[in-house]
Amino acid sequence: MGISLRGAIAAVLVSFVLAAAPARAGEVRVAVASNFSTPMERIAALFQKEHGHVLTVSLGSSGKFYSQIKGGAPFDVLLAADEAIPKKLVQEGLADGASRFTYAVGRLVLWSVQPGFVDDKGLVLNRGNFEKLAIADPKLAPYGVAAKETLEKLVMWNAMQRKLVKGENITQTYQFVATENAELGFIALSQIMHDGKVSEGSWWLVPSEMHKPIKQGAVLLTAAKDKAASQAFLTFLKSKQAAAVMRGFGYELP
Repeated sequence: MGISLRGAIAAVLVSFVLAAAPARAGEVRVAVASNFSTPMERIAALFQKEHGHVLTVSLGSSGKFYSQIKGGAPFDVLLAADEAIPKKLVQEGLADGASRFTYAVGRLVLWSVQPGFVDDKGLVLNRGNFEKLAIADPKLAPYGVAAKETLEKLVMWNAMQRKLVKGENITQTYQFVATENAELGFIALSQIMHDGKVSEGSWWLVPSEMHKPIKQGAVLLTAAKDKAASQAFLTFLKSKQAAAVMRGFGYELP
């Protein structure tokens, strides 16, 4: 009887120790399209605070990430700037189709660091009083595709060729304009809008009908090491907290 009692007490003590032990923190390696860099900082901080998992973030162009993932780059999750690349990765067996979803819809903006340079209808493009127009490379970046489609819609694509400066990704494109190596450029609204306000320069918000929707897709990669932590992050990306951050940076929600 005494032995049984001691065994029961021991079992209770073990159960308390297990209950008190903190859950194991995981690591999620996330490849993030560069237009989403600043929102990602805030979302990562909120996620880590709530779940305890560590996020390792790499920034770049969606096209380059596609090539790196095909080459075996050690990523767990991809947050692309379009839906085509996540879909392609699923078709090639490199991502989990059930995990794929649109996490945000981006907006394109024509921006100059100079106040008053860009009007709110984009007529500065017709005036042509500039030497350089920056866009992201359409071969690598979905925001570059949207910029090209906009210029084609305005019947200006061919005429603008000699003025174009192409960034490898949208971050480099923004830097061209911010440093005035180009007087203006097509960038992501999220790069100049913080907490719902644009505080610098002049801009034209490109109407959505000027280009195909910039639907940004997220997907879990099949090579993910910690699938539970990775899935927890993807779930958090759909939360009200994450949505509030994205709206503050000018993204629309799907």
